[in-house]
Amino acid sequence: MKITSRAFKHNQTIPSKYTCDGQDINPPLKFSQVPREAKSLALVVDDPDAPSKIWVHWTLWNIPPDIKEIKENHSPTEAVEGITDFNRTGWGGPCPPSGSHRYFFKLYALDKLLDLPPQTSKQGLMKQIKQHKLAEAELIGIYSRPL
Repeated sequence: MKITSRAFKHNQTIPSKYTCDGQDINPPLKFSQVPREAKSLALVVDDPDAPSKIWVHWTLWNIPPDIKEIKENHSPTEAVEGITDFNRTGWGGPCPPSGSHRYFFKLYALDKLLDLPPQTSKQGLMKQIKQHKLAEAELIGIYSRPL
């Protein structure tokens, strides 16, 4: 399984358009080689370089497995968005307090739809993902705030 973006390459810079310094909209993402037996997809975007903890920027689940992309500034209507560390649902773009941070876009193929409310945290989502994961893929973007 693969996850890519036309906005940035793996281990390359995320354009400021997708960050708190720009329009703070989600970047476009493409999915490929999803296992045939997948019943849903889940996406977790987080920053392991945040000073106090791994910072959650976006969680989505129950993405239909036949969806091949998430468009810029869009969330699939069938998907459920969970709570981020911005204390809300939906995309929260990169906004590091200082230095260069890595942003992990992790895609999971699951063997079922998840029965979780939108208030579910990343920890609650990951517990379900671990029990139902068929495959996973990762895209890393990097962002440093302008001085």
